[in-house]
Amino acid sequence: MSHLLQSVLNSNNKLDLRQFFGELRLKEQRYLLRNDIERAFSDYCKQHQKSQEFQHHSPLGQLIDYTQELIVDGESICAIIRPKIADQEVYRIHEDLSYDAITVQDLLDTRDRFVGHYRPQDGDVFEIDFEPFYDYSPSIRDPKNIGKGVEFLNRYLSSKLFQDPREWQETLFQFLSLHSYNGLKLLINPRIKTWEQLSDRVKQAISFTSQRPESDPYDSFRFDLQDLGFEPGWGNTAGRVRDTLNILDELIDSPNDQVLETFVSRIPMIFRIVLVSVHGWFGQEGVLGRPDTGGQVVYVLDQARSLEKQLQAELHEAGLDVLGVHPKVIVLTRLIPNAEGTRCNERLEKIWGTDDAWILRVPFREFNPKVTQNWISRFEIWPYLETFTLDAETELLAEFKGSPDLIVGNYSDGNIVAFLLSRRLKVTQFNVAHALEKSKYLFSNLYWQELENQYHFSIQFTADLIAMNAANCIISSTYQEIVGKPDSVGQYESYHCFSMPDLYHVVSGINLFSPKFNVVAPGVNEAVFFPYLRQEERVPSDVERLDKLLFTDEDPSQVYGTLEDPNKRPLFSMARLDRIKNLSGLVDCFGQSPELQEHYNLIFIAGKLREDESDDAEEIAEMRKLYESIERYNLHGKFRWLGVRLPKVDSGEVYRVIADRRGVFVQPALFEAFGLTILEAMISGLPTFGTQFGGPLEIIQDKINGFYINPTNLEEMAQKLVDFATKCQQNPDYWLEISQKGMDRVYSTYTWQIHTSRLLSMAKTYGFWNYSSQENREDMLRYLESLFYLIYKPRAQAMLAEHMAR
Repeated sequence: MSHLLQSVLNSNNKLDLRQFFGELRLKEQRYLLRNDIERAFSDYCKQHQKSQEFQHHSPLGQLIDYTQELIVDGESICAIIRPKIADQEVYRIHEDLSYDAITVQDLLDTRDRFVGHYRPQDGDVFEIDFEPFYDYSPSIRDPKNIGKGVEFLNRYLSSKLFQDPREWQETLFQFLSLHSYNGLKLLINPRIKTWEQLSDRVKQAISFTSQRPESDPYDSFRFDLQDLGFEPGWGNTAGRVRDTLNILDELIDSPNDQVLETFVSRIPMIFRIVLVSVHGWFGQEGVLGRPDTGGQVVYVLDQARSLEKQLQAELHEAGLDVLGVHPKVIVLTRLIPNAEGTRCNERLEKIWGTDDAWILRVPFREFNPKVTQNWISRFEIWPYLETFTLDAETELLAEFKGSPDLIVGNYSDGNIVAFLLSRRLKVTQFNVAHALEKSKYLFSNLYWQELENQYHFSIQFTADLIAMNAANCIISSTYQEIVGKPDSVGQYESYHCFSMPDLYHVVSGINLFSPKFNVVAPGVNEAVFFPYLRQEERVPSDVERLDKLLFTDEDPSQVYGTLEDPNKRPLFSMARLDRIKNLSGLVDCFGQSPELQEHYNLIFIAGKLREDESDDAEEIAEMRKLYESIERYNLHGKFRWLGVRLPKVDSGEVYRVIADRRGVFVQPALFEAFGLTILEAMISGLPTFGTQFGGPLEIIQDKINGFYINPTNLEEMAQKLVDFATKCQQNPDYWLEISQKGMDRVYSTYTWQIHTSRLLSMAKTYGFWNYSSQENREDMLRYLESLFYLIYKPRAQAMLAEHMAR
């Protein structure tokens, strides 16, 4: 029973609830989401002259605060109430205010009925339910610990070592025994035959290394340790070897989660990593601003560089230089034969600034060269991924001269490839969503049939379900990406239960309390993005060239718009031209506010200027919106639209040039999974205004080192920008204060060194967990294969048939 609902019925708010619901039944809108509910209740309170206290603090006001959805279903109203994070209750409330709790199945039927697809005479729809498959694994209880999976798993594993020592000690012993590199034995050799013997030999080795100088190189006593049963991998000096063995000795005698994590993180078990990022134009130059190419490319390339650097440091500290061990990182993507001047038609491209990290491009099979030789939208890439996986497996095995140790998928297509690869190679799989389209497009699952020709959500959402349940670990950039906030549902949470009418019902799509979820924020490339104050690191000719490009150049092939007063404070944004990035909303905000125009010039970089330069429908639609708004509000002389694709180095300098002029950065996305451009702007020294919908909520601390904006409330957004400019006029140091705090925020929390250190530590923990519980996952993996072959593949083949006819 809902205590929130019952408290209203037990109070004098009961009549207001009846009246509010009665008015909703008279409205045309029958399905209200969170914003709709807030707006409708606010209108009710104004119309009936209710106080602010009533609206926000009465029993009815509190019920409204926790209500996520209302569906007017005939004379009753279906209410989805979320009393706490990652938990929902569903009730059908009748005209007389009696109510019944309803099941997930009933809720999904109600949603189907709302869109006209509920036909009970046709029989039940296929139900997908993953809940039973999570019985094998431990589960987090407290919602605030969601996203801290590896910490929970270490506690769980150490408790097993303590509670059932014999079984888990034997498991750990076998795990240490299996490690090797290119056929060379690591850690322990057959001279140590049992766990008990390992315990004794550890103490002997500690005694031995304690008698040698701390800095004594491992190679000088390697064979002495080998006689005791220890192979390379414990450390590169006597001090490091002794420290590692002491940690193992403590783990043997008194296991706890911190000791286990420290020990497992020192085991050399990751040498070869695959980062899968299939769609888009993936390259190091000339690709940013193209369709389906943006922050994900920057993220993956920076991650690859940092992973190699971190692996090199860890393997050196482990003492594996004596074996000539070197890590290798491969970014796996597709080869695009018609590369349009980019390097996307090259099979191998070395990643700049690395020793052995590469972009490996594998072509799609030429089912229809008119399609496969060109860029293919991320919404239409699905038919080629299974054969791409088979071909990529051959290429990877050849490049690595063996199997990888870790596969990290990126986005929905990369994650399904990661699933197929890891299943074939029996390798630990990590997923990174970057963005889940289901959250970006309202009602995309309910209206999937109407949207199918353009977006093919039936395939994508099925791919998401398969990949996220198959993954050993899911990396999210923020907590809210998983389970949202108290008043909003998270991206992954939206997959918990949903309907694809006439296709399937998802009764339990993902266990949000699974320890597979981990929040590991990305970093920012500090060699490219650094504070504007570091004048000694800036190239004067680049500063001058980009200053002219931003403010004065009049090349019509690159720039649209001139500035009447180039000295006004620049209001700057940079994003792809798609609906979610919402640059058109920013232009509308600017155009509707004369006061905003008095304080700022609007300057934005958006890749392209003309429709004939694009074949992406969403990009073209956004261009049209921009031109229409510019004319509607007569913004000539007050804005600059740069249709350029900047090299990354220039992107970094652009932020600093805007900062030189005491500008601000605005990220107006309708939804942003994380927000790399926000990190880039903040570390450059730009005061930053970021959307309150998504990851920026966890990057920015509002009014301390940046500002939240609601991109759906243009008047409020404009007022916040005006207020900032006014404060800066009154106190010139205010800009400097916000600028400095933004830089401090990034350096303290968002660096690639922090990210990759955590990622590799997690990979080792999940590798150990995967080894110890592998048999228990087989039932789920078989179920996932069934979904792949019975739902995903037939729909992908139908899309392929369409492509063949082009």
